[in-house]
Amino acid sequence: MKEYQFQVRVRYAETDQMGVVYHGNYAQYFEMGRVEWLRNLGVSYKWMEENGVMLPVVSLQMNYKKPARYDDLLTVKTIFKSQTSVKIEFDYEIYNEKEELLTTGSSVLVFVDMKSGRPIVPPTYVTEKLINL
Repeated sequence: MKEYQFQVRVRYAETDQMGVVYHGNYAQYFEMGRVEWLRNLGVSYKWMEENGVMLPVVSLQMNYKKPARYDDLLTVKTIFKSQTSVKIEFDYEIYNEKEELLTTGSSVLVFVDMKSGRPIVPPTYVTEKLINL
């Protein structure tokens, strides 16, 4: 499963005075996509953290093509890009109900030991899942 998509409806609280999704909310949509992508792969963020591994974002890029608006049903596509010694990279695409591309993005996350705060190689249970992508 190289990519995963889910849908989310834009809530009023996610918009600005013009009824357009506030730009900072796209990072949350991307996060939701990553969490669900991993869950679908059989890896839980919660379980990783309970076992001493966190996955902070170290780079985030977004490109806005068209605005998303209040009550739009968005499709968030999360695409696994690559995994290196300590990093994992994703691309994102967000579409509206008309299947118009609204936003693209990418992120880089690093596997980190929660006790030391230092980067680590991904746990075996993660690399075993990623190997077949």
